[in-house]
Amino acid sequence: MSESVQAAGRDEVRSRIVDVASQLLRDQGPEAVTTRRVAEAAGAQPPTIYRLFGDKDGLMQAVAEQVMADHVAAKAEVVRAASATAVDPIEDLRIGWDTQIDFGLANPAIFRLLNDPNHALDSPAARTGREILRARVHRVATHGRLRVREDHAVDLIHAAGIGTVQVLLAMPPEQRDQDLAASMFAAVLGQVLTPAPEDAVAVSDDAAAAAAAVTLRAVVPALSAFSDGERLLLGEWLGRISGDGAR
Repeated sequence: MSESVQAAGRDEVRSRIVDVASQLLRDQGPEAVTTRRVAEAAGAQPPTIYRLFGDKDGLMQAVAEQVMADHVAAKAEVVRAASATAVDPIEDLRIGWDTQIDFGLANPAIFRLLNDPNHALDSPAARTGREILRARVHRVATHGRLRVREDHAVDLIHAAGIGTVQVLLAMPPEQRDQDLAASMFAAVLGQVLTPAPEDAVAVSDDAAAAAAAVTLRAVVPALSAFSDGERLLLGEWLGRISGDGAR
C-alpha cells in the first residue's frame, strides 16, 4: 500500500473519530468523551486514538479546533457577505458579537478549552476568529466611526466577549441575565465609537483629530498615490495623532 493511500486512510479515521467525539461532546458533555466510547462509536480500537492524538486531551483539543474552525468559517462568510452588500459595519459587528456569545453558551466545554491561554496561543481557529473580528473593526474604522486604534478595539471587544460568556456560564441557565450581553456590547461601543452624526456633540480639537487619524490610518495601505515608504511614514504620523505612538 502506498504512503499516500495510508495517509488518506489515517485522515479518514482521524476525521471519523473527531466527528464522533464532537457529537458526544455536544449531546452528553465532556464526561461522555472517553477513549473507549469514542473508539467504539467510530469503529476503531482505543490504541488508534492514542496513536493519532496522543491522549484524551489531544483528542479534546482536536475536537475543539474542528468545531471552532467550522464556526469561524461560517463567520467569515457572513463578513464577506456584509462587505459585498454594504451592510452597516456596526450592525455587522453586533451580529458577530451575538454569534460569538451564542456559540460560547451552546458549546461551554469547547469555549473553555479554546480560551485556555495555553491552548489559545497555538489555535489556528482562534487566530482566524480574531482576524475576522479585526476585519469587522477595520470596516468600522474605514467608515469613520472608530475613535480608538483598531488593535485596542479588537482587544476590548474580544476580552468583553470572553468575560460575558464566562459570567453567563457560571450561572444556572434559568437564572442568566438575558440583557447582560446586550448591555456589555453597548458599553463597549461607548468606548470605541465616535458618536453617530445625529448624536454628535462638541469635542476637543485633540479628540476630533484623533478620531480623524484613526479613520485615515485605516485606509493608508490602500492609498496608491504614495510609495511604500511614504505610507509607512504617514501611518506613523497618524499613529501619533491617534495616541498609538509609533506603532
